[in-house]
Amino acid sequence: MALKVSRLDFLKTAGLATTGAVIGGRASANVVRPEIIPPEAVQGTGRKVNMALIGIANQGAGIGRQFINSGLANIVAVCDVDLDSQGCQETIKLVPKAKQFRDFRVMFDKMAGDIEAVQVAIPDFAHFPVCMAAMQLGKSVFVEKPMTRTFFEAELMAQMAEKNPKLVTQVGNQGHSGENYFQFKAWKDAGIIKDVTAVTGFMNGSRRWHPYDPNITRFPEAQPLPKGMTDKDWDTWLTTAAYHDFNEKYHPGNWRGWYDFGLGALGDWGAHILDTIHEFLELGLPYEIDPVHVKNLNDFFFPLESTILFRFPSRGDMPPMDITWYDGVENLPQFPEGYDTVTAAVDPTIPPPGGTAAQGDTQRARQGQQAGQPRRPASGKIIYSKELTFKGGTHSAPLFIIPEEKAKEMAPRLPQVPESPSNHYVNFLKACMGQEKTRSSFQTFAPLAQLFSLGIIAIRRNNKLIFNRETREIVNDKFANSMLTDTPPRKGWESYYKV
Repeated sequence: MALKVSRLDFLKTAGLATTGAVIGGRASANVVRPEIIPPEAVQGTGRKVNMALIGIANQGAGIGRQFINSGLANIVAVCDVDLDSQGCQETIKLVPKAKQFRDFRVMFDKMAGDIEAVQVAIPDFAHFPVCMAAMQLGKSVFVEKPMTRTFFEAELMAQMAEKNPKLVTQVGNQGHSGENYFQFKAWKDAGIIKDVTAVTGFMNGSRRWHPYDPNITRFPEAQPLPKGMTDKDWDTWLTTAAYHDFNEKYHPGNWRGWYDFGLGALGDWGAHILDTIHEFLELGLPYEIDPVHVKNLNDFFFPLESTILFRFPSRGDMPPMDITWYDGVENLPQFPEGYDTVTAAVDPTIPPPGGTAAQGDTQRARQGQQAGQPRRPASGKIIYSKELTFKGGTHSAPLFIIPEEKAKEMAPRLPQVPESPSNHYVNFLKACMGQEKTRSSFQTFAPLAQLFSLGIIAIRRNNKLIFNRETREIVNDKFANSMLTDTPPRKGWESYYKV
């Protein structure tokens, strides 16, 4: 489907004529720290939040069960373009009284007055229009990470949340309500984590798109739609994206590997590995993004491997800092001395990357064991400060000081870490009832989502990018700068770009 709106016309429609104006208006890329409000200080307790679940299969089913089982949500509607799928039907059985829809726009037209909050657990690229539609109607939003697909969309979603402070927003990086979140804050406040100069983040599990032909030169050919889905349903699945014929390599579940639809391993797992580092070290946006290693680069889907260097300036009394991100089964980072002497805890609620242990992961682990090497985790982080080195996992898994001798020496100085008052889903629902503040609001998460976007632009351009943090522009590559906004939406979807 040909786009009839040029990029310049799109920006003019939004009331903004240059990329700098588009993304330079919001000064609040700084972290807004959440705080807990004492329950006795609020009204409206002892009730349930009327929720609609948008996206109810796969990850959406798991999130939906969290809200259903919380006892704090009343599910009044469910929405999914593929309602006949097994995953959707299993969720529907849990909430048989909820009204069913295939188009979120129809659901809002018919039930807006009955809905207080929505779950948005659909492909990355479609988060933006659904979240904006909900917020335009005054509905609170829980959206899966990585919040949105493009730099510009993250900016608009954060602006919309700021403009409507009564709306509750939460991004689904659930570790942000777990031990790692409270530990990181406590250790930073106590001066244990300080003077951080470098961070390594890695995700070495197989991805669903890795088996795809690295020499692909076009999008997949059209296939018949799944049983129960119509052309209209597929058009709704596409939302703002340019038209693509249906193919099982997009739906269900494989969309994340395609540039047009997802944010790859960085957006998927970076949200669970780098989130506390980004927030509590007040990183904001980088000034340089360098794709130092890319394997099997192509124009359609994410490469087999990528290593990206993000560089940040000093912030207050904190020194300049680098983050180096590694993904790909064989693209391993260097591990510091003492890394293998401490076994990092694993969040037991989190499945392995890709949902199951992929063949590449198993083969690599077996080879490591045969060679007498330690079996290392497929994902995690290493934090280097001037005095200490920390080993961490993903999601809510806590940090450990390494090597073990240093950890024992530091043990008497470590502060007590408070327990989380609520998990990520209950935190959202209690915030809707005025009892808590969300820990991963759109304002908090937006700069991290934009960091992911910048990294992916650097991969696609395969070129070092220089980013002006003041004007919020890529200054050394005009084409890359245009990718901050990406392509205009399809005709009929422009209204969601209004704040």
